[in-house]
Amino acid sequence: VQLVESGGGLAQAGDSLRLSCAASGFTFSRAAMAWFRQAPGQDREFVAHISRNDGSTDYADSVKGRFTISRDNAKNTVYLQMNSLKPEDTADYYCAADLGTVVASRDALHAYDYWGQGTQVTISS
Repeated sequence: VQLVESGGGLAQAGDSLRLSCAASGFTFSRAAMAWFRQAPGQDREFVAHISRNDGSTDYADSVKGRFTISRDNAKNTVYLQMNSLKPEDTADYYCAADLGTVVASRDALHAYDYWGQGTQVTISS
C-alpha cells in the first residue's frame, strides 16, 4: 500500500496550491479519504474528508470555504485545492485512507488505515 502526496511548496499569503495524493495497493473506490496537517510543535489535525460512496465532504472550520477536497477514482487520486492561503496554513499535509476497519469519527487519526509520508506547505506573509 502506498499513499504519495505531492504539490506542496512555498507560497505567499493569498495564493493557491493544489495537493495530490496518489494511492495504490488497495481498492481506492472503497476507501474514504482525508487530509490532515501537522504544524511544527503541534498535534496532527483534521483538515478535510471525502466519503467513499457519494463523495460527500466535510471540513475543519479553519479551512471551510477556502479548501476543497475531491477525488478521481479512475486515477486513484485525492486532491486538496487550497485557496486564500494564510501563514497559519503552514504545515506538513498528509493524506489518509479509511477502509472501514475501525468505527470512529472522521476527524480521528485512528479511523484511518493508511497514511502518506506528507508534503510540506509553507505560506509566507
